[in-house]
Amino acid sequence: MRIKLAACLLALWLSGCDQSPTTEKGFAGLGNQAAAFTPVVPDRVFSFPTDHGPHDGFRIEWWYVTANLKDVQGHEFGAQWTLFRSALKATPEVAGWESPTIWLGHAAVTSATVHHAAERYARGGVGQAGVSVAPFNAWIDDWAFNSQASADNPLADLQLSARDKSFSYQLRLTSTRPLVLQGDNGFSQKSEQGQASYYYSQPFFQASGTLEIDGKHYQVSGPAWLDREWSSQPLTANQTGWDWFSLHLDSGEQVMLYRMRHKDGEPYLTGTWIDAQGQTQMLRADDIRLVPQDTATVAGRKMPVRWSIQIPGKHLDIVINALNPNAWMGLRIPYWEGPVRLSGSHGGQGYLEMTGY
Repeated sequence: MRIKLAACLLALWLSGCDQSPTTEKGFAGLGNQAAAFTPVVPDRVFSFPTDHGPHDGFRIEWWYVTANLKDVQGHEFGAQWTLFRSALKATPEVAGWESPTIWLGHAAVTSATVHHAAERYARGGVGQAGVSVAPFNAWIDDWAFNSQASADNPLADLQLSARDKSFSYQLRLTSTRPLVLQGDNGFSQKSEQGQASYYYSQPFFQASGTLEIDGKHYQVSGPAWLDREWSSQPLTANQTGWDWFSLHLDSGEQVMLYRMRHKDGEPYLTGTWIDAQGQTQMLRADDIRLVPQDTATVAGRKMPVRWSIQIPGKHLDIVINALNPNAWMGLRIPYWEGPVRLSGSHGGQGYLEMTGY
């Protein structure tokens, strides 16, 4: 459910101007009213490859990749690459400095002992960052996510790269599997009040390539997951953060879960069960038992880095543990994100994101 941090860019941008930023509501300002922007409504018909590109009129959007990787010795790693688009106005993109768009990039690598994260900012309209559809290419500075495949199926074969002073990676992502529409045919609700995003995923990528951490180089491979979401107001003002899970089961099935936490009241909990053929079943709160277990102190915060997950209707009863409990994204907008291991009724691996702690 990668409801991320791009909306904060509006406040960050305005704070550097003569105007005063609007008061944030909900985590990262994502509960702020957005009446001027396009609303998210049910029964949208998705169109590919067009929907791989930006969506004018919506306030926030992201292209989000996580990969669970191993080298030939079996050492485990995680890699994250994210590009966020934040619109300052509900108007189409234009060339030049009059562009209404701010871009933000996040990249990270994780091992059992090390976690490094970096960020990039860019203004739209000047070529420093953006997303094109034909051919598909998402970039910010020299970080890139671009297609090596035909225009009609650009996500079949992609190259992913990022670098910073302490890490770099170059990965090839391939898949012949269908895309997955999350929620109700791509309408992903975030609250009982109806806040929502449009949301689809490619959870069947296989990744391979090179990873460098602190001067050491590794040949790595493993499963990867792409999330695509866009919205205008995905949260309520009462929602303080979320816990999001993307899980690759050894059985070939995939699971996406998230719970939206509130200042008061029970969390909003939902998810998707994805079978090995890519068929989906929406999971509701009554289908899921999600309980935080052990915590760790990370960046001065108590973080639940061990969780129990049960989906009785699917005979799933697992415990997930963080590969590295200290996977704190100590960026301008901080949060926790890192790879996890699965044990219990199903083995596997995945990613966990936690915000608002």
